[in-house]
Amino acid sequence: MLTAMDKSSAVEELRRRGLVVLSLEEHRSSLLQMDIYIGNPVKPAHFIVYCRQFATLVRAGVPIVQATDILSQQTESKPLRKALHDVHASLLRGSSFSQAALEHKRIFPVMFTSMIRAGEESGDLEGTLERLATFFEKGHVTREKIKSALTYPVIVGLLAIAAVVYLLKAIVPQFVSMFESMNAELPAITKVVMALSASIENEWYLWLGAAVLLLALLLGLKRTQRGAYALDYVKLKLPVFGKLQQKGAIAQVSRTLSSLYASAVPMLQSLQIVEEAVGNRVIARYLRLSADSLRRGNPLSEPLKQSWVFPPLVTQMIAVGEETGALDEMLAKVADFYEMDVDNTVDRLKSLIEPLLIVFLAGVVGLIVAAIMLPMFSLYGQMG
Repeated sequence: MLTAMDKSSAVEELRRRGLVVLSLEEHRSSLLQMDIYIGNPVKPAHFIVYCRQFATLVRAGVPIVQATDILSQQTESKPLRKALHDVHASLLRGSSFSQAALEHKRIFPVMFTSMIRAGEESGDLEGTLERLATFFEKGHVTREKIKSALTYPVIVGLLAIAAVVYLLKAIVPQFVSMFESMNAELPAITKVVMALSASIENEWYLWLGAAVLLLALLLGLKRTQRGAYALDYVKLKLPVFGKLQQKGAIAQVSRTLSSLYASAVPMLQSLQIVEEAVGNRVIARYLRLSADSLRRGNPLSEPLKQSWVFPPLVTQMIAVGEETGALDEMLAKVADFYEMDVDNTVDRLKSLIEPLLIVFLAGVVGLIVAAIMLPMFSLYGQMG
């Protein structure tokens, strides 16, 4: 089966392969056979490999049309393969690569198409592809490191909740009747644990409703402009992990602006691309203020100096880059510094968080066990 944009493109592709077309039927997938994707359907790892291979082929002197055809046949991503087939057909009809890629906005990010278009106009497509490959590789590594650092505490926290619920629902009730028959004054901690156990046993629907209500509240806040801004603000203000996310965002902003500026993409357009891609509305707001500053003829660094998000090191290096005309180099150095800082921070967090979370989990479980055992020891003492 051949994938093409339309019948004429399919006939052209088959003839190019030396085949004689006698008849051609369009295959329509049923609802059960259709691929349904949410968000970007191409995995970052697949897109990174594609960018690096594309850059390598172009650097080796392979024409864009042939390089696209080669990569469309060997990529592991089905959505990317289909998009590249369509792009190849558009190239054969005389379109530029950036124009063809714009027809697949879910596959090719805005930054990718903008830099490709700038590379085509400047005649430095090879250098642009190299910068794109490096950009996506480094960005992916940084995001994965931050994700791993944030995921571990969440998993341990969920395990702690599951352990507590199990103990309160399955273990504690077995001792309640015995404690009630003792007719003795129970420790305060035991009374609290027994009350929690009874609540989970008899009023579990209230706990479940509260959890669902909290989740709905968070989702509702995220859909409003002010609520989403507040949530992003809280993320950056979280102890330890807020700083980590802030450093990762600074690295992303710096690397993106550096790559776009080096590829001759206009700065106002670059700021708009970064604003949409950064994923945090607080940082996006200051980038928007910087764009407004540029439109008025003021330096890019001025609004950033007034923000708490961008440290003085970042704003000073941007100011130096603006004065010397080497803004892309300065931004690349900022990105290198913060990417290395994220690496070191994640390594330190992993070495510190693991024992702390284990102690926390043991402490929570131990507290419940202690609440059960204290009355037992008191009973044994009376018997003695």
